[in-house]
Amino acid sequence: MSAPDCGGYGGGAGFALIVVLFILLIIIGTAYVY
Repeated sequence: MSAPDCGGYGGGAGFALIVVLFILLIIIGTAYVY
């Protein structure tokens, strides 16, 4: 995560992708609980 360029995407895009995956994980987790 410390690298400014990851997989051809910039640091901002990589961080946004991680945030989206984290949100999806939370949604799937809550859906699994309920």
